[in-house]
Amino acid sequence: MLATNPFFSDLAAALDPVDFAQSLGIDPDPWQEDILRSDSKRIILNCARQTGKSSVVAIIALHHALYHPKAMVIIISHTLQQAAETFRKVHDYYRQIAKPVLSIIESVHRLELTNGSRIVTLTGQAPDSIRGFSNVSLLIIDEASQVPDEAYYAARPMVAVNAGRIILLSTPHGQRGFYWQAWANEDDWEKVEINADQCPRLTKAFIVEEKALYPSWLFRQEYYNEFAEGVTSVFRTEDIDAAFDHPELPTRWEIDLELD
Repeated sequence: MLATNPFFSDLAAALDPVDFAQSLGIDPDPWQEDILRSDSKRIILNCARQTGKSSVVAIIALHHALYHPKAMVIIISHTLQQAAETFRKVHDYYRQIAKPVLSIIESVHRLELTNGSRIVTLTGQAPDSIRGFSNVSLLIIDEASQVPDEAYYAARPMVAVNAGRIILLSTPHGQRGFYWQAWANEDDWEKVEINADQCPRLTKAFIVEEKALYPSWLFRQEYYNEFAEGVTSVFRTEDIDAAFDHPELPTRWEIDLELD
């Protein structure tokens, strides 16, 4: 457990976020340990539902705020409610360790500490509200696949001055937007992909039940990290191909012959 004095006599937790997580009673999965100890400036998590991506990022956010005085942590999601849900994990962890740094402000969207650090939640639906922040040392974009591009590009300059970190975390939501672009085409990210089979808390029986419930493409997206093509389109490529492969439909050659 962390000491309650401002100099943190528990040096192990200060130096090792995994030790910090364990002080919270959390035993991180191996991939979570890797992320907690990573010093990468750009991290993108492509994770199935309920695999622990928000929890591990909440630990990173709190550890950063406690051990880096005057840190500015911003959490953005596609809705303020979703951002507040991730922040709630941060706040729960903060109360669990008996507030080793006292707070000045505690609300459902903000935590300000006596060491000058702040954690603030924002919604990606209001990009203009993002522009007022600067000197951000940790930018977290939760459910990034559903956050508007405008919000992302408004937020990125906030980390420029002090070379802050950016962590994107999400389950896929189609082949579109900055999250898909970063995952598929940008090489300067540490990329982590975790599917349902890699999470010990998701049982085989549960996965089988979900597979029977969901449309195939949606199941693969939600639990196996597949960026489905054209999620917002009326027709998907695989559906069109399947239609033209139907045995009762004329082939392209037959249609051309009839036109002649």
